[in-house]
Amino acid sequence: MISPETIALVKERTDIVALIAETVKLTRKGRSWTGLCPFHKEKSPSFNVNADRGFFHCFGCKESGSSVDFLMKLHGLSFRESVEDLAQRLGIAIEETATAEEQREASAARRTKDDLYRVNQLAALYFEQCMRPGSEGHPLAHYAREEVERRGLGAGSGPEAAHALQTFRVGYAPHAWDALASHLKRQGISPLVAEHAGLLIPRSNGPGHFDRFIHRLMFAVVDVMGRVVAFSGRALPDPSPTELQALGNAGPRPDPEKKPAKYVNSPESPIYTKGEHLFGLYQAKASIRQTGEAVLVEGNFDVVSLHARGIGNAVAPLGTAFTPPQAKLMKRFAPNVIILFDGDTAGRKATRASRGPCREGGLSARVASLPDGLDPDDFTRTRGAEALKRVLHGASGMLEHLIDDALEQQGFGGASITEQLARIRAVAQLLTEEDDPNLRTMAKHYADRLSSKLIVLGRSPGDLRQLEAIIEQATSRRPASNEPRTPLVTPAQARSRSQVTEIGLAMLGAVLDAPEILDELEIEEALGVLEGEPALAIAAARQTRDTTKGIYAVEFLAQIPATVHAFAAGRMASPVFDGPDEARAELLDNARKLKRLTLQRENAAVADEPNRAEALGDVASVEAILREVQRRSREKLGIR
Repeated sequence: MISPETIALVKERTDIVALIAETVKLTRKGRSWTGLCPFHKEKSPSFNVNADRGFFHCFGCKESGSSVDFLMKLHGLSFRESVEDLAQRLGIAIEETATAEEQREASAARRTKDDLYRVNQLAALYFEQCMRPGSEGHPLAHYAREEVERRGLGAGSGPEAAHALQTFRVGYAPHAWDALASHLKRQGISPLVAEHAGLLIPRSNGPGHFDRFIHRLMFAVVDVMGRVVAFSGRALPDPSPTELQALGNAGPRPDPEKKPAKYVNSPESPIYTKGEHLFGLYQAKASIRQTGEAVLVEGNFDVVSLHARGIGNAVAPLGTAFTPPQAKLMKRFAPNVIILFDGDTAGRKATRASRGPCREGGLSARVASLPDGLDPDDFTRTRGAEALKRVLHGASGMLEHLIDDALEQQGFGGASITEQLARIRAVAQLLTEEDDPNLRTMAKHYADRLSSKLIVLGRSPGDLRQLEAIIEQATSRRPASNEPRTPLVTPAQARSRSQVTEIGLAMLGAVLDAPEILDELEIEEALGVLEGEPALAIAAARQTRDTTKGIYAVEFLAQIPATVHAFAAGRMASPVFDGPDEARAELLDNARKLKRLTLQRENAAVADEPNRAEALGDVASVEAILREVQRRSREKLGIR
C-alpha cells in the first residue's frame, strides 16, 4: 500500500490546472479556471478548477475531486495507478507501507513492466515505419496498404480515415523470420525481454529467436493510459515468388496446403491479459463518456472502420468472448453498452453469451441487429455511417432481444420439437434471472405476446405457459402410427391450466399473508382443491410455522419448489392483506373458482373421449362416456 505521506506529497506538488489543461481548454475566471466538462456533454462551461485548493468541480454533472480523482475518472484508473502516474511525472519515489522484501519485489515488478512497455513501443514504431509507402517503408507493405484500401480506409478516403489509422497505430510486420528481432537488437533490446513481451519466439532447433508476427497487418493494443501492451496481426495474401526472389527473402515460403490463421495475437504477459483489456477503449473513452454508452463489436477492423466514419465509441474484445472484467472496465466510463455483433450464427451466439458479463459488470445492455452475413465494417462501408447510426438507434433491450431471438416465428417454427422446448425453457430462465421486477413483468408480457402469434402443432397458444404445455406434452407422448392423432391440449384446456396456476398462487399468497387461518377447518377443506407446486408450498408452510411467531421464512423458502420461490419470497417481504379477514375471503373465493375450473377441465377431457372411442370403433364406450359428460354438466348446473 502506498504510504499516506507519498499520497499527500503527490497531491500537494501536482499543478492541477496544468494537469487538467492537458485535456480541457481552461480560461481564467477570477481565482478559478473554467472550461467544458470532460465528463459530460455540455455547450456552456460549468467545469471549474481551483489551483489553491487543488480541487475541481462540475456544476453540471457534479463530478469533483483532487488531481488523483481526475486521472481516475478520466482514464478509468485505480487509485494506486493514478497516484503512481502523478508520482512518476513529479519524480517522487513511491514509499510503501510494506516490508523491505515486499518493496524490493514491487520495485522489480515495476522495472519488468517498464521494460515491456518500452519494447512494445519500439515495436509499434517499427511496424508503423514499415507500413509507409515508398522508400521509407518495406517493399511488401503494399499488401497491407491494399487491405486497408479494400476496407475503404486508404490514402484517398479522407482525413478521418487517415486519423483513425494513425490513432490505432496500424502498421506492417515484414515478411522475414527475424526482421523485428534484428531491429530490436540494433536498439540494444535483449531478445529475452522481447520474448517476454510476446514479440519473439525462441527457435526450437538452435539458439536465437524469430518474429511472432510475419507478413501481417498490425494493430497495436493499448491500455487505458495509451501504453502499448500487445499486438494483433491480420493475415495478408502471400507475396509472389518473384517479389520474394527479388528481395532475397529468407522468410516462410507460401504453402498452398496450409492456410495461416486469420489473426495472430500476442500471448499474455505481466502487462497484458486479453480478458481484461478492450481494443479501442483508449481511443474511444472520451466519446464513450460524452455519449454515455459504448458500442461493442467483434473485430479490430470493425472498431477502426467505425471510428474512421465518425462512430468513435466503438470497442471490441481481444480474441476472446466478452468477459466480466472487460464489462467492469467499460463501466468505468459509461453505464450503457450496445452490442453490435456480426449478423450470423456465431454473432447471435456471442450476443447471448454477453448477457452474463454485462449483468456481472453492472452494464445496461441493448442489442442492435445487422442483416445476415454482414459485420459492422461491411455494413458501414457499403451503406454508410448514417445507416448504422439508425441501426444503433433502433437497438432493443437485451432481454427483449433474447426473447425475440428465441421465439422468432420462422426460426421457432422450423425447429424440432425438442429444440422448441429448449427455446421456451431458455426464455423462462431469462425471466427467472431478471432482478428488476418491472423489467421482468414487461419481458413476460412481451414473451406472452410473441407466443400467442405462433402456430404450434396446429394450435395457437395464449401465452408462454400454454406454449410450453403444448410442447411438453408433444415431447412426452407421441401417438403410435395406428393411434388417432387428436389434439393433445385444446385452447380451453390450456387457458384453464394457466388460470389454475394463477389461482393457486393467489391462495398461497393469502396463507403467507395470514398463516393463522391454516387452523380453520373451512380453510383446510378449501385448500384440498389445490394441486402441484402451490399445494407443496402450503405443506411447507404448515411444517415451518410457529403458532405465535408465524412462518419461519428461511426454512420455508428452502423447502418449496423453485418455480414458486420468487413469488413466495416477494409475498413474505411485502404482504398484500393486513389481516386474516381479507386473506380468508380471498382464499375461499379463489377456492370456489379453482373448483369450477377443475370441473371444466375434467369435462373438457371427458368430452374429448367420445372422439377417441369412436375412432376405435367402441360404441359401448361412446355411450358410457356421453352419459358421464351429461352427469358432469348437470352437476355443474346444480341439477341432481
